Amino acid sequence: MLRIAGIILLLVARPGSAHAQEQVLDEIVAVVADKIVLKSDIDGLVAGMVQQQRIPVSEELWHQALEQVIDQAVLTEHAKRDTNIVVTDDQIDQSLDQRIDAMIQQIGSEARLEELYGKTVIQIRAELREDFRDQLLAEQFQSQKLRTLRITPTEVRQWFAQFPADSLPVLPSMVRVSHIVRYPTISEDAELEALEIVAAIRDSVTAGISTLENLARRFSEDEGSVSSGGRYEDMLLGDLVPEFAAIASRIEPGELSQPFKSPFGYHVLRVNERIGEMIDFNHVLIRIDQSKADPAGAIEHLNLVRDSILTHGVSFELIARRHSEEANSSEIGGRVIDPNTGERDLFIEALGTEWQAVLDTLEIGELSYPSEVTLLDGRTAWHIVLLQRRVAEHRVDIETDYARIERLALEDKRTREMRRWLDLLREDVYIEKRGRALQFVDSAGPTATDNR
Repeated sequence: MLRIAGIILLLVARPGSAHAQEQVLDEIVAVVADKIVLKSDIDGLVAGMVQQQRIPVSEELWHQALEQVIDQAVLTEHAKRDTNIVVTDDQIDQSLDQRIDAMIQQIGSEARLEELYGKTVIQIRAELREDFRDQLLAEQFQSQKLRTLRITPTEVRQWFAQFPADSLPVLPSMVRVSHIVRYPTISEDAELEALEIVAAIRDSVTAGISTLENLARRFSEDEGSVSSGGRYEDMLLGDLVPEFAAIASRIEPGELSQPFKSPFGYHVLRVNERIGEMIDFNHVLIRIDQSKADPAGAIEHLNLVRDSILTHGVSFELIARRHSEEANSSEIGGRVIDPNTGERDLFIEALGTEWQAVLDTLEIGELSYPSEVTLLDGRTAWHIVLLQRRVAEHRVDIETDYARIERLALEDKRTREMRRWLDLLREDVYIEKRGRALQFVDSAGPTATDNR
């Protein structure tokens, strides 16, 4: 990542500054193994940090950025020595595509990016390619180390005990909930509208009017792949919904599928490569207009399963596994978790007004009546909610908030272990830092500092 961060952050944070940089003679500020680190690499990284974090430029910040780049280069050097770590050309292409698309979106257009950089997008990709390869190698090498790191309950309690009680933060109200979800019946008009859009996209590709990648960027409603032109790499067929997996396993590589439906909407799909259960593909997703859906059937079904739970004592978890139509929560008995942390205790204020309105009516152990909800994937559904725990606003406590504290303690352990590990790795790599007078440039003008 020696040059990636500098180029991207400098362009995004300070459009128009590239020409000014060209007027300054670049310099080597460090050498790591056979890689050189340029002053412009660090200046670009600092410019982005200043812009994103709203912090002032300083000598300390510049040296922090330099050390980060050196650490990255050290990881890359050791990754290259490890014959078990391999980065494919497809992985590099996907990473490059995502980063170039992000740069274009930030700056405004491909033409503007090329103007600022003074090169075509093809030339930019070629220049960044090896840096991206190095970055991916370093990430794989680092992840191998972090995957094996664990923390014991004793370590968690010792970590927490170091903080004075009156310094601990106050957490807002939290709840622990489970739910059973049903989707409303979609009207024929809404189905037909989505199908026609996908069919038109397919026709444009087969007629050579546009590519699947370009149309995915413009029209696909799959947020996870739109920036990469609808592409997913190294996906297991078993991780795909059955309707999608059935098509993906049947069509020949390079073939464009007919429009087909999954629980997310209508798709057109092209398989790029399939090796056993591993698949590389591009697709376009058009969701069905939920505003034209009829919720009557979903509400009736939820009332029936609610009665089974309350009147006949059927297990909520069992009903959720069998009847809930939201795959993520149904597999774990309807439990709702934070997708970022995996925690079960959720801040009420972060759940949104639909959840809050339902929870305001419930006591612990109570089951709600059916209500409308917008799920994390953007789909509209109806659900019944079981309130299992409610914690009022409180100061952080090891008993009440153990899972949250455990996650933070593990993050801190990982940070400390990574620093110790990186220091050891540095001992086995040639590193030379070259001292000289450096100059930082920010919106307030140049500031001279001394790099020692």
